[in-house]
Amino acid sequence: MTENVRSTPILTIALVGLVVTGAYALFNLFTQGHAAFNGSNLGLHWTFPIVVYDYFLLTSTGLAMVATLALIFGGAHCQPLVRRCLWLALAGLAGGVAVLALELGHPLRAIWAIPTSFALSSPLWWKVLFVIAYIVLLLLVFTRLNRAGGWSGGARGTATLLLLAALGVTGIAGVVYGSMTMRPFWSSGDVPVAFIFESLLGGLAFAIFFTYLAHGFSQESMPSPLKGLLNGLMPNVFALAIFVHLMFVSARALIGLYSNAEGMQVWHHLVSTPLFHVELWVGLLLPLVLMLLGTTRANAKMQTLAALLVMISLFISRYDYILGGQLVPLFKGAWAPALLSYSPSATEWALLLMAIFLANTVNAWGEKQFRLSSCEQGS
Repeated sequence: MTENVRSTPILTIALVGLVVTGAYALFNLFTQGHAAFNGSNLGLHWTFPIVVYDYFLLTSTGLAMVATLALIFGGAHCQPLVRRCLWLALAGLAGGVAVLALELGHPLRAIWAIPTSFALSSPLWWKVLFVIAYIVLLLLVFTRLNRAGGWSGGARGTATLLLLAALGVTGIAGVVYGSMTMRPFWSSGDVPVAFIFESLLGGLAFAIFFTYLAHGFSQESMPSPLKGLLNGLMPNVFALAIFVHLMFVSARALIGLYSNAEGMQVWHHLVSTPLFHVELWVGLLLPLVLMLLGTTRANAKMQTLAALLVMISLFISRYDYILGGQLVPLFKGAWAPALLSYSPSATEWALLLMAIFLANTVNAWGEKQFRLSSCEQGS
């Protein structure tokens, strides 16, 4: 009951924010069209809305990975996180897809035109198919677990398919970037693997943060299995995921700084910006330390802080990766600068806020409608 009461003001604030930011973004898009985005004809085509979409999509698949791995391998003591992670995955997916739909010129046309194009050599075509399968399986698993007796062993089969779909969506998203040889900043065979670890880290961070949000940022009202997870397994896995992602980020930056290949000079620009150091030291190293120290790793406030910092760091990382890969013009001439400049427009910032409010609206509604916390307690 307490969690349902707590979700009411969150739902109200999220709905108001969604209406305001959505109306502002829609008005600008209807009056200005794609000119409302600060793109560039010199090669910077994927702007801030793509950053937002990718961030929410990978967060969604990461949450699905956390839920399905817990369901398949974790046993009964991991059940407290499963339904919440699945619903959060749906909420994050709603926010990301809404932004992508507004970024596309003809979103309804894309729904049928992409699958029926049969562009088998295009990673984007396969990504769309895997996203469709991912959405269907996500709904199936959540619906099944929401029914009485849904925690039987039969749910593991569908959960396994969902895990494979989530890995497919995330890995193919990495292939989309890693296969672009004309952009050396993106092109690499390790990108799909890095995306999977980044996605899993985001899923863990969101699971921890929103679990604490649902329980008033305290463990007092939590069921004992959930307390056990947050005092034992979760901080360990979270710390390991942070460490792996930190190694990926550090290694790519060091190799980029050392390389003299055309297109890699953007690393010198990125490393000189304050955002990169916030991502690295504040958003990754500090949470790693908090999750390793015995005095902070099981503390509710420190876990919430670490999760929030990681969430922010991953967004900065997504921003630097997508925009950084486009800062070097593909076709240089006297008219093109060495590096392109970019900053999000007011409309693009509004789309980020709209995605956040939409995801929180869906999540808060789910808290009230499906009594996620009550189900965690076995009622």
